[in-house]
Amino acid sequence: MSDQSELSPGPATPADPASSSGLSRRGVLRAAAAGALGIPLGAATTGATAASAAVPAAAVSGAAPELPAGLLPYLSPYINWAGEITHAGLWACAPRTGQDLADLANWAWANGWRLRARGKSHNWSPLTITSDTEHDAQVLLLDTTKHLTHMELTTPPDGAPGAVRAQTGVTLETLLAFLADNGLGVTNTPAPGELTLGGTLAIDAHGTSVPADGEPARPGHTYGSLSNLVLSLTAVVWDPDQDAYVVRTFRRGTDEECEALAAHLGRGLVVEAEIQVGEEIPLRCQSRVDLTADELFAAPGSALAARGNTFADFMAESGRVETIWFAFTDRPWLKVWSLSPERPLTSRQVYAPYNYPFSDVIPTPVSRLVGLLVGGSWHLAPVLGAAQYTVAATGLTATFATDLWGPAYTLQFYLRPTTLRETANGYGILTSRADVQRVVSEFAAFYQERLTAWAAAGRFPVNGQVEIRVSGLDQPDDSAAPGARPPLLSVVRPHPDHPEFDCAVWVDVLTQPTSPGAHEFYQELEDFLMSTFDGGYALTRVEWSKGWGYTDTAAWADEQVIESAVPASYGVGQWSEAVAILDRLDPHGVFGNGFTDRLVR
Repeated sequence: MSDQSELSPGPATPADPASSSGLSRRGVLRAAAAGALGIPLGAATTGATAASAAVPAAAVSGAAPELPAGLLPYLSPYINWAGEITHAGLWACAPRTGQDLADLANWAWANGWRLRARGKSHNWSPLTITSDTEHDAQVLLLDTTKHLTHMELTTPPDGAPGAVRAQTGVTLETLLAFLADNGLGVTNTPAPGELTLGGTLAIDAHGTSVPADGEPARPGHTYGSLSNLVLSLTAVVWDPDQDAYVVRTFRRGTDEECEALAAHLGRGLVVEAEIQVGEEIPLRCQSRVDLTADELFAAPGSALAARGNTFADFMAESGRVETIWFAFTDRPWLKVWSLSPERPLTSRQVYAPYNYPFSDVIPTPVSRLVGLLVGGSWHLAPVLGAAQYTVAATGLTATFATDLWGPAYTLQFYLRPTTLRETANGYGILTSRADVQRVVSEFAAFYQERLTAWAAAGRFPVNGQVEIRVSGLDQPDDSAAPGARPPLLSVVRPHPDHPEFDCAVWVDVLTQPTSPGAHEFYQELEDFLMSTFDGGYALTRVEWSKGWGYTDTAAWADEQVIESAVPASYGVGQWSEAVAILDRLDPHGVFGNGFTDRLVR
């Protein structure tokens, strides 16, 4: 998993149990921001809101743990992306080597502690820590970003132009820039560059791409998740012969452990990964804000669809499409990427990521509206949506960002940590290319109908945007490792009973974390997705890093979804195979928490 804010290593602070009991979420945000920026707590801010509550210097009871290998413990607040899962201070350390991690695992097993790797915490779900983690929990955070960042090119296998070995604390932005300097790259990557390699592999992070009509296969690339690029993984695992945790390397196509660890959901501890990569080809990214949602998401066969401007039409033309649809607006921000070895005359060349400054930093009118909303004026959600659309539409023109061209990674990364922090649900809907527009249309129609109905009742649970993307599946033929199987717990692992499914539609609905009725709205949406896309022409799976498993009051709380629906969506035997391997690699449950104990079982 990954961590957005963290304290620098320093001397352990004695605990003050009484001081942590009344700690506010805002206080934790403030402490995390202060630590990450190296500024006094009194001056810290987070997002667009200045924090006002003081944070106790110590928030963990008990003395600092005595760690092996000369590692120094320090107190660190934890905060996930949207600030829904926070902790005032857990013990942490910055391991330097894989052997340090093995020593820590043996120490944790002997002393009743659990280890949670973290990098940048751009994560919504409780895969690192849970929201009810006690103030004195015996949980040690492992900051992989301080030392575990080495990377080097390796000799690629036949069928791949390149390969790279990287430790799991390196960020994707650093890794892909390194690859681009060597003429190499990947097809699919998430929008934020500030994610660690370890975190993205743990949850099989994805991008948005399928082959355009007529696009030939590209050696070394995959249209599935980053986990499908894995050639080998080095991890800390239990060795029954040595009666200890050790560092061991597993190879794709040879060792079944590799397919389980390639998307382990926090139930493993990966030190290093070797991944295949392909030739880097520049991309062109064109943005439009003139098409209506009715036309983009039109039902197949309708008069609107016949105009040739549907989501599926753009997918067929370029293979790489995303729509960002602000709440209560009718014209989404459409992004279309296409392979473009040469710069088109109308495109502006870019040399670095994050080329939408109007979305990187929250504009003052938007931040003021957000402040009013979270202050209780939730009825302003339509005004906020209109403001966000206006900022995007005018910002694209003002910054000459409607038509960009450059190295692929400079256009694939476009989301900074300074953007508006929102909560998000997330689902990957497996289907065939022929049914993509049907899935998109039925989802959009239901979302729009429910949003309108809630607003008519004076309730505004959604004030963010809907994001719709599409990717390929983790096809084993994409791998240059002979005998490779898809990662066992990848959301885009092909379903054994549905060979016709060849892609996944990704849908996310974002809103402010404290929006009244948000969980209830998300529950309605989840029920619709799971009952409509139930394995006929499409199949819903949850997106590991996002929100899912909703009751009307909480996420990750519906036991039927966690214990039944999620495992069933992977096919008979596959879920149990993955669980058995992960349990064998960590029989003492050192790598896990209360949520993964319920999920990966």
